[in-house]
Amino acid sequence: MKSLLPALLLSSIALPTAAQDISAERIAGTVQVLASDFFEGRAPGTVGEERTVGYLIGQFQAIGLEPGGRNGSWVQAAPLLHTRLGPPRTLGVTVGGAMRTWQPGQQVYLSTRRAEDRAVIEHAPLVFVGYGVSAPERQWDDFKGVDLKGKVAVFLVNDPDFEAGQGEAVAGRFGGKAMTYYGRWTYKYEEASRRGAIGALIVHDTPGAGYGWNVVTSPQGENYDIVRAPDQQTTLALQGWIEGGAAATLFAGAGLDLAAQRMAARRPDFRPVTLQGVTFSADLPVTHEVVRSHNVLAKIPGRERPDEVVFYGAHWDAYGKGPADANGKTVRGGANDDALGVAGLLEIARKFMAQQPRPRRSIVFGLWTAEERGLLGSEAYALDPVYPMDKTVANLTLDILQTAGKARDVILVGAGQGSLEDDLDRLARKQGRTVTPESLPERGLFYRADHFSFAKRGVPVLLMMGIAGASDLVDGGRAAGQKWVDDYTGRCYHQPCDAWGQDWNLDGAVQDIGLMFDLGRDLANSSRWPEWKAGSEFKALRERR
Repeated sequence: MKSLLPALLLSSIALPTAAQDISAERIAGTVQVLASDFFEGRAPGTVGEERTVGYLIGQFQAIGLEPGGRNGSWVQAAPLLHTRLGPPRTLGVTVGGAMRTWQPGQQVYLSTRRAEDRAVIEHAPLVFVGYGVSAPERQWDDFKGVDLKGKVAVFLVNDPDFEAGQGEAVAGRFGGKAMTYYGRWTYKYEEASRRGAIGALIVHDTPGAGYGWNVVTSPQGENYDIVRAPDQQTTLALQGWIEGGAAATLFAGAGLDLAAQRMAARRPDFRPVTLQGVTFSADLPVTHEVVRSHNVLAKIPGRERPDEVVFYGAHWDAYGKGPADANGKTVRGGANDDALGVAGLLEIARKFMAQQPRPRRSIVFGLWTAEERGLLGSEAYALDPVYPMDKTVANLTLDILQTAGKARDVILVGAGQGSLEDDLDRLARKQGRTVTPESLPERGLFYRADHFSFAKRGVPVLLMMGIAGASDLVDGGRAAGQKWVDDYTGRCYHQPCDAWGQDWNLDGAVQDIGLMFDLGRDLANSSRWPEWKAGSEFKALRERR
C-alpha cells in the first residue's frame, strides 16, 4: 500500500532501528505523529487509514522486521460493513395509544449492522428480559422460552449479581462485581439475534456500563461489522441503548417500576415481562458500504521453532472525525487509545531486533483495525488466522497506558484467568513493583480489548490497560493514580481531547512496555506453554486444541 505521508512525517521513520532501552522520547514522537490531524482520527476505510497503514509499514521496515501476512504481505484484508443512520422519519414509543417521540442521542442511541437502505420497526412489542443471560453452566436462564421474534428485547447491562446484596441467591454466581462475558453489551445483542428479536435496547447506567452516556453516543449513529453472508447477518434491525431516565419513564408508562424490575431480574425465577400497552417504532435511513480495511502484520522469525508464535497486539484505529468540541476540534485522534499502545509495540520490536541471537520462537506483531467498532480487526484475524491458534503461545496486548509517571505497581486485568498473571508478578518484582488487581472488574475490561478475540479461541492472553485501576504513583500515590484515571475516562476517553499533551509523563508507560517485552522474551526463548487457570471459561477451549 502506497504511503501518502509528507516528508515531515516520513522523517519520523528515520529513527534508530535498534535500541537497547525503551525510549520515552521516541514513544512520544510516534504518538504525536499518529494522533495528529493529518491522520484524521484513523477511522477504518478512510484516507486516514491509508496514511496510518503506510506509516506503520514504514516503521516496521525501518526497524528491520519481515512482513507478517500471507505471501509476503504486510497487511491482512479485513473488509467491513460500515453503516450510518440518518435523521429519523419516525422514532419513539406508543404508550396507551399516544406517540412519544424520542430524539437520537437523548432518550435513545441507535445503530444497525444490517446492509439495508432503511431500518424499520413498526409498533413492535417491547419485552423486558432482565439481564438477558442464558448460562446453563450457572443454572441461569432469563428467557424461560419466551418468543422474541418480531419483538424488541430490553436488557439491563452487566450481570445478574452486579447489584446483588448479601444473602441474595444470585450473589457471587457471576463473579460478584467482576463482569463476565454475559454482562457485556455485545453478548446481549448476540443473544437477542439468536432468539430472532427485531431490536435490542440496553438500559444505560454508568456504574453498570462502566462509562457515561457521552461514551455511548460518541459513534454518532455509525457502526461496523465484519462482512457476513446474508444468512449470518443479525436479525436486529436496530440495536442500542436507552438513557436511564427515559427507561424509567418508559417502564412507568407500562405500569412498571424499573427499580423493582431490577430486583426481580436478580432472582433465578425471573420471567420476561412484556411492557403492556407500549410499542416501539422507528424508521431511519441507512447509508451502508463495504469498506476496505486492513490489519498490519509484522514478524521476527524464530531461529529454532518458527511455527510457534508469541503474538503482540494493539489497535491502530481511533474514532475519526466527529462533532466539534468546546474548542472547535473535530478530530478524535486517540493519542492514548491506542496510538500509545502502537508506539509501545514498535519499541518492543526495536528491542527484540537489538538483541542477538534472535528468539527461538517467532514474534508476531498485529496492529488491528476497527477495535473501536467491536474488536472487528482482531476478530477477522481470529476467523482466518495466519498463524494457527494452537501454535500461538500467547497474546500480549497494549491498549491505553497511564501517562502520569512511574508507579510502584502494575494493574492486572482479569485476575484469576491464567498463568501469565503469575509471570507478570514475577517480572514486576524484578522491577521492584507489585501487581494490583483491577479496581473496577465490573467494567468488564477483560472483554473489551483485542486480546479477547484470541481468548475466545483458547489462546492465553494478558492485557496491559492503564484505566483498569488507580496506579500507586511514585509521585502522589494511589490518589494521584485515581485522579489520572478519573480525568481521562471522564473527560477524554473517545473524545477529541484524547491528544498528546506536554504534561504527559511516560515513565510509567515505559515500565509497563518493558514488562510486556520481558514477558514475551521469556516465552519466546522457552518451550513452555502458558495455561488457563481452573474456573476460567477459556480453559476447555485450549485443552480441546
